[in-house]
Amino acid sequence: MNNYNSANTHITLDLPDWAVEEHNKLPEFFPTNEERMAAIIEFSRMNFQRKTGGPFAAGIFERDTGKLIVIGVNRVMAFHCSSAHAEIMAISLAQKKLGTYDLGAEELPAHQIVVNWRPCTMCFGAVLWSGVRSLVIAGDGPELEEITGFDEGPIHPEWRKELDKRGIELAEDVLRKDAIEAYKEFSASRDFVYNARLGSSE
Repeated sequence: MNNYNSANTHITLDLPDWAVEEHNKLPEFFPTNEERMAAIIEFSRMNFQRKTGGPFAAGIFERDTGKLIVIGVNRVMAFHCSSAHAEIMAISLAQKKLGTYDLGAEELPAHQIVVNWRPCTMCFGAVLWSGVRSLVIAGDGPELEEITGFDEGPIHPEWRKELDKRGIELAEDVLRKDAIEAYKEFSASRDFVYNARLGSSE
């Protein structure tokens, strides 16, 4: 017999308390991609240091002015939700804040998502559908998986062309070394790596 009630028919995903407090300390505008990425990497580091999620963060900014909308962090384990990646958190919170499902709507300024590595398989799709006009990443390559052990999934071999096809600008290798250092710090901490089935193919 099914037993449905309000406790198991809705979900709530939110940022940890420390992230809310840190948001209130941030400037309203981040003029350069490097300044934006530095904030993202710092949030990614604080997320695993404070045991509230994996070493991932993503931020939504107005592309041209650098106005911060929100920075999201990974919340997979906290909410038992495999889709609660940093990009999903950032996109969803920004859309809620702005009252739209389309961050590229005509009446809005162009928005940008800044991520401390190339988005995983799931989050790459979320970026495409979000309406952002710009993607800024710290890097692309095997380092993230090699250092941390996280499974980022298969990515379309022509993912850059898929972005271009949809009018999404791409900036790569922004503070790459800083992002890698944060991943090394995570690895040294020996924090739990939560891949589905712990990476087993059985």
